[in-house]
Amino acid sequence: MSNVPVNAGFLCFSHHKLHGSGALHSFRIFGHTWNMMKKLLTDFCKCGLLGWGLEIVFTALSSLRRREWKLMGQSSLWMFPIYGCACILGPLSQLFKHLSIVWRGTIYAILIFAAEFFSGKFLKRHNICPWDYVKNRWQICRVIRLDFFPCWFVVGLIYEKLLNTRS
Repeated sequence: MSNVPVNAGFLCFSHHKLHGSGALHSFRIFGHTWNMMKKLLTDFCKCGLLGWGLEIVFTALSSLRRREWKLMGQSSLWMFPIYGCACILGPLSQLFKHLSIVWRGTIYAILIFAAEFFSGKFLKRHNICPWDYVKNRWQICRVIRLDFFPCWFVVGLIYEKLLNTRS
């Protein structure tokens, strides 16, 4: 048994018998780990782009209330990595697939609120947060709005669909 591979999660360790004792000689990253990382990066980009697009459409449509007919939407470059982090919803959605759509949407909305809260607090600490909900009565710490729950519910389900579609 000069080369016995042992599966240890994402890494494959190869044991070599050296003078009667088993010594850890080398390791290699499984090929499927590279594919998983590629998928995660692809999903990160998909989620970032989808989030940007949805935010631009949402802000453009909200300009209708102000009768601004140019329908100018906006976002920030900071939002791409924040929306990109929604890629973790893909693996998590596998845990929730047995739940009803109401439960899944609620869980996603709560996770999105948490991400918005922590990223907002981080960006505010560095004085670069692109949003401030101080004028909204449903705001918490100026970084999340509870009245956005229905939006995040739907967005979470959209991300679930995006991330579970074979490309």
